[in-house]
Amino acid sequence: MSAHDQMRAMLDQLMGTARNGDDTRFRVKFTDPRVCKSFLLSCCPHEILSSTRMDLGECYKIHDLALRADYEQASLTKDYFYDIDAMEHLQSFITDCDRRTESAKKRLAETQEELSAEVAAKMNKVHDLAEQIGKKLAKAEALGADGMVEESMKLMEEVEDLRKTKAAAEHEYRNSMPASSYQQQKLRVCEVCSAYLGIHDNDRRLADHFGGKLHLGFIKIREKLEELKKTVESRKEKRREEWEMERSSRYGGEAGEYDFSRDESLEQGEIRDDHDGVE
Repeated sequence: MSAHDQMRAMLDQLMGTARNGDDTRFRVKFTDPRVCKSFLLSCCPHEILSSTRMDLGECYKIHDLALRADYEQASLTKDYFYDIDAMEHLQSFITDCDRRTESAKKRLAETQEELSAEVAAKMNKVHDLAEQIGKKLAKAEALGADGMVEESMKLMEEVEDLRKTKAAAEHEYRNSMPASSYQQQKLRVCEVCSAYLGIHDNDRRLADHFGGKLHLGFIKIREKLEELKKTVESRKEKRREEWEMERSSRYGGEAGEYDFSRDESLEQGEIRDDHDGVE
């Protein structure tokens, strides 16, 4: 992207579609079904995981920073309930990822040498310590890059302590099985991003994993999903109440006559149409 394009994107993000005093050049508004509602809330997996091993390709819906700015401005005075749409999108994505993770675990269980419960527990202890080292090392490097040297050095001290504990755990694990079996790479699946992690992976490889765009991207998506889950029920109720008021004012009738079950089915249909169809 050229410097001119970068500047234009920054202006779009800050000022929206009307930054030149005329928004007629934009035929699409942020309310259009073709616009990605997850993108408007900065949580579309296509964007977050771009240029990673699990790049999903370009989202089939519209991503435009100017439309996001329009939405953020408009949402200050009106609730568009796009968090519900985003939650449905992220839930579907994470459910699919978790299904792949379970399938990967099953394949490993079928292909890797079966260990006794005692040996497996020792192996898992080594894995857990290795993951702790990788996470702390990645965080220490990030803190150092941000100029927080003292915090980074404190984490590195914790890493050194964990390395000593891990070395002892590896010794115990190695002595619990034949040398030929120990040399075989024992894999486990990362619960966050479904990547494979090996018991013989070095600290550098683990730090690259836990501090990498793929793993951090999945953390962002999962945290955003949990955040949306906490508020979505109350917001669904609020949307039903607004629909009820609008229906009552438009067609008359008492609020008690409102058919919530019918609106639930309509709501789900709208969500599916919004995610599956484009104009």
